[in-house]
Amino acid sequence: MKSIKSLVATLLACLLLASCSEKEVYLFSGHREPALDGLHFLYSYDGYHWDSLPGTWLTPEVGNKHAQFYNVLTESMEDAKYAPTSMMRDPSVCQGPDGTFHLVWTIAWAGEKGFGYASSKDLIHWSEQRIIPVMQDSAVNNVWAPELFYDEEKGEFLIAWSSSILPQYYTDADRMGQNSAHRQYYTTTKDFVEFAPTKPFYDPGFNSIDGFVIKRAAKDYVLVIKDNRKPGYSDLFCVFAENPEGPYSNPSVNFAPTYSEGACAVKVGEDWLIYFDVYREYRFGAVRTRDFQTFEPIDDEISLPSGHKHGTIIKVKESVLKKMQQHASK
Repeated sequence: MKSIKSLVATLLACLLLASCSEKEVYLFSGHREPALDGLHFLYSYDGYHWDSLPGTWLTPEVGNKHAQFYNVLTESMEDAKYAPTSMMRDPSVCQGPDGTFHLVWTIAWAGEKGFGYASSKDLIHWSEQRIIPVMQDSAVNNVWAPELFYDEEKGEFLIAWSSSILPQYYTDADRMGQNSAHRQYYTTTKDFVEFAPTKPFYDPGFNSIDGFVIKRAAKDYVLVIKDNRKPGYSDLFCVFAENPEGPYSNPSVNFAPTYSEGACAVKVGEDWLIYFDVYREYRFGAVRTRDFQTFEPIDDEISLPSGHKHGTIIKVKESVLKKMQQHASK
């Protein structure tokens, strides 16, 4: 009797150990132009070489429904791009402590003051899509590239995005570019039902978009962000803070080619890899770093399928990927 109990206990211990030690793989969310079909994924076993997961994993159903919008910058009505078709750009995925995957995305080029949201337990079956309104009382045209970050210490999610500002608020640095100017804003939530009031997130004094938050250690956070002034700028740099919501300071050197955007980072071994879309060359680039002050270009060490655009990289258990592959093959 004791030997049977001992055997059962040993088997349970082995199963638990196997579950805890299951291999992790990398998933890279993204969209494909013109961003009307929905969510796409790449996968990788080493963080350097990527393959496509066939199919579309969530078709957009919300936002971009109105053929025209009032442009607060020009004070006139303008045609909305691709309306009345829903779109999904810049999909950001984050897994919460209960295992639920949360997804946010850009729902329109202009004319919307919120972002899309849905959740999933397996990245296959998704909840009903919702628009999260965040800039309703602000004179802006857009909510671009919402980015998810889970704050373990506070037990809440931070979502940061970029919205345009009115020309009367442009700085001299803003006017060095010929395009409209943006600033970063954020909200927080514990449950994606109630959201904190929108607050300013990061303002370097010039047009900036595509912020991506990284936690290196307690009181050690990095924000990778794009200088969006054009022409002559449009590149990437890092800033540093003791809290994920900032304040951020002490910028790094610029580390990507001109006309790069949509940066995201993932830790592979002891290194951090920062991927970015070199969009005028229709390709991805990457750098390797450990201190976010010195950066080693690794374009010749990475490979990605063509057409992949702006998303985020997460680590998941291999069983999650296997189920997605099985679903895709049906």
